Amino acid sequence: MGFKAWYEENVLPHIIRCGCANDGIAALRAKVVPLAEGRVFEMGAGGGLNQPFYDPAKVTGFSGLDPCGKLLDFARAAARERGWEGDIRQGVGEAIPFDDASFDTVVCTFTMCSVQDQPQVLKEMRRILRPGGKLLFLEHGRAPDPGPARWQDRIEPAWKAVFGNCHLSREVAGAVRKHGFAVERVDHKYMERTPRFAGFMEWGVGVKEG
Repeated sequence: MGFKAWYEENVLPHIIRCGCANDGIAALRAKVVPLAEGRVFEMGAGGGLNQPFYDPAKVTGFSGLDPCGKLLDFARAAARERGWEGDIRQGVGEAIPFDDASFDTVVCTFTMCSVQDQPQVLKEMRRILRPGGKLLFLEHGRAPDPGPARWQDRIEPAWKAVFGNCHLSREVAGAVRKHGFAVERVDHKYMERTPRFAGFMEWGVGVKEG
């Protein structure tokens, strides 16, 4: 096993869980995840960090997907702790292994930044939603201010190498709109005590059109 593969299997999952589990991010998860209802699919379910925020009275079924085996171990353990028998699979968002219109809600948090093909993942998430179904998203993305945005462009190549293909400068709400969703509401903020190049957060609700 080469160093890159060893790092991504043994080190990166712990970095991701640590970086995505602070109190500020948990507070944002608490704004978004409880909106999930019906048959729920979580894109990037590895780590299980959203599990405590689902409202079990509103969720009738749970499925998830993540490419990382180590993070899937955490996710399945979190589901067992909640007494959920979720269908949590290993795979990539560019080819979601579920049928068309299978879900009422798709939840995607801190995942669109690191996928290989963001437009394809958005198309797949739209495909598996029923008409009128909702995409709940919470992501970090391109800062609206010129100074932080310039730093994002400078730092991104090294950042991706260290943090598992995580992009600093990807569009979030605009990309959701471009791929067949009507964005009903969206909010954003810079995280406190976080460098602005890494701390611009967007979250919202996209409804599948058509």
